[in-house]
Amino acid sequence: MTHILKRASAVLGMMAIVLAAMLGTAISTASASFAASGTPHLILTLKDGDVDIQLLPDIAPKHVERIVTLTNQGFYNGLTFHRVIDGFMAQTGDPTGTGAGGSSLPDVVAEFSSTHYAPGTVGAARSNDPNSFNSQFFITFADAGFLDGQYTVFGKVVAGMDVVNKIKKGDPDSGAVDNPDKIIKATIVYK
Repeated sequence: MTHILKRASAVLGMMAIVLAAMLGTAISTASASFAASGTPHLILTLKDGDVDIQLLPDIAPKHVERIVTLTNQGFYNGLTFHRVIDGFMAQTGDPTGTGAGGSSLPDVVAEFSSTHYAPGTVGAARSNDPNSFNSQFFITFADAGFLDGQYTVFGKVVAGMDVVNKIKKGDPDSGAVDNPDKIIKATIVYK
């Protein structure tokens, strides 16, 4: 009888360990899902404060996915606003600072929408090929309706537009900036 009780105790102990492991996994999975629930926001810390950009996965899911991936990798930390044209936009996301660089990930296919380029709209920078977005993006200072339907919109500034407006401006024609402002830190939060 003692032998049977010991064996039953061992089996129950093993079951308790398996159950605890399964329950722990379920709890950690639920916590991870909860942490990522809500709308993703890209928070850019600049020298004059934070810029809160609400990302728009319903309009441009592949672009938002790329921004979230690169931000979580720390890609944007320390990058410059290499092209800034007063009254138009500030562009960043190029690790070379020349406008010709990008990440090692493949380019993203355009996700054009009817969303209007109002002040504070965040769009995908690209070459002449509409399917060449990689890592660079821009924030508009003013209405830029001439970009509507030609450049993917994937976000909008919901707080900190005063900080965006303080980004150091470049040459009025080329936008090239001497000693450009930098993204101190970029993070993703869900609200």
